[in-house]
Amino acid sequence: MTSQDPTAALNTGTHDLPVSPALDAFMSTGWAPTPLPDLGAEPSAPWAAKRRERLSAHYPGERLVIPSGTLKVRSNDVDFRYRPHTAYAYLTGDHEPDGVLVLEPTGDEHEAVLYLRPRSTRDTGEFYRDRRYGEFWTGRRPTLDESRALLGIECAHLDTLPGRLTGPAVPTRVLAGVDPRVDGLAAPGDPGRNAELATYLAEMRLIKDPWEVEQLQLAVDHTATGFADVVRALPRALRHPRGERWIEGVFDMRARIEGNGTGYSTIAAAGAHACVLHWIRNDGPLDPSRMLLLDAGVEVDSLYTADITRTLPLSGRFSPAQREVYELVLAAQQAGIDALRPGARFRDFHLAAMRVIAEGLYGWGVLRVRPDEALAADSGLYRRYTLCSSGHMLGMDLHDCARARAETYLDGVLAAGHVLTVEPGLYLQPDDETLPLELRGIGVRIEDDLVITEDGARLMSSALPRTPDAIEEWMGTLAG
Repeated sequence: MTSQDPTAALNTGTHDLPVSPALDAFMSTGWAPTPLPDLGAEPSAPWAAKRRERLSAHYPGERLVIPSGTLKVRSNDVDFRYRPHTAYAYLTGDHEPDGVLVLEPTGDEHEAVLYLRPRSTRDTGEFYRDRRYGEFWTGRRPTLDESRALLGIECAHLDTLPGRLTGPAVPTRVLAGVDPRVDGLAAPGDPGRNAELATYLAEMRLIKDPWEVEQLQLAVDHTATGFADVVRALPRALRHPRGERWIEGVFDMRARIEGNGTGYSTIAAAGAHACVLHWIRNDGPLDPSRMLLLDAGVEVDSLYTADITRTLPLSGRFSPAQREVYELVLAAQQAGIDALRPGARFRDFHLAAMRVIAEGLYGWGVLRVRPDEALAADSGLYRRYTLCSSGHMLGMDLHDCARARAETYLDGVLAAGHVLTVEPGLYLQPDDETLPLELRGIGVRIEDDLVITEDGARLMSSALPRTPDAIEEWMGTLAG
């Protein structure tokens, strides 16, 4: 009796029938050439080349390894929709899985080589046998020559990467934790040096170049269109028992039509759900007497995302209590926006907004201590009603440059080219007995995207109304 793996009978594997030699021979012949037409450089290619030059100058004599990341399985048989690691896309413009950028030192400079999985040609069988990478399953990838033309960078077959990383010893830094295979191939290095590379790659993106600002403006413009779509869809959404889902679907359709998709999970929070800061269940109904907090952003094909929030009266008109809360948040946001300028501390706009919030809460009689006392670092009592910060850097990641050092970001100063959100809010919980009944369950956030200019800041999302009167007029116009 032969021994067998006791788990073998439990491993179903693929549900497809085996491939016969006859079918394999038939599949290998009779295919016409399909080159990509009209190959031209990706719009990001010249900008990515400048970024690689900057990275090279920062690490002379060191090998730098930046992977794109791997596919991740969902539901056993399929993969999640893929998105490359931001640093890799920023430096290459490539969006394919498993790619690895290697900057190999050559004197005081570097030779940049992109190691890629090329297209599954018709002479290997991968094109129809491989459910994960075959063209019949997932579509066509560029050839190496096509990738060179598109990205403006030398490209090599991914199978040759081990020879590069296991060759002569060279001081090496790896963007670790992105691709386990690459982590295993590269010689073990100092974790601190690898972490410093991740930090520098984040800090490189703090100042946006002109092309990035254009992409972010495009994302903002598409997002504004998506918000208008939502307002037009409100009559049908109000009739549906899961009206929040209807709203989510309407916006997300716009994001897929105009770009790569949403930059983050859409928040469609009606009524008291608006008091849940990251409400993404979106499974509630819409009550016309309440408001809708919509926090959503389109991620364009270049992977830059917008991040905008509007709080809208579902009836088309603010009630007196809703308007009072909204106007306080709007005043706080305006104070934050007014604080934006080159040379200002990053935290200044948040502190300016929170002073307005604290003074307003005190004026309502909700905050029982004076604003200066509530704003003190050893107090912060106002935060019961507005827990989180009032904004963050924005770019290819929703909370962009999060690996940057505090002294260059949170404790740093603003400069021309920074793109950030200003988004104060009030979240008056429905069970908060410190609040008058008429305010309980009201959540308001107003969020806009701004770019720091040489003399101040430009409101990128000005196409969307912000004041209560303008919102009511806008909603009325869209409703016809």
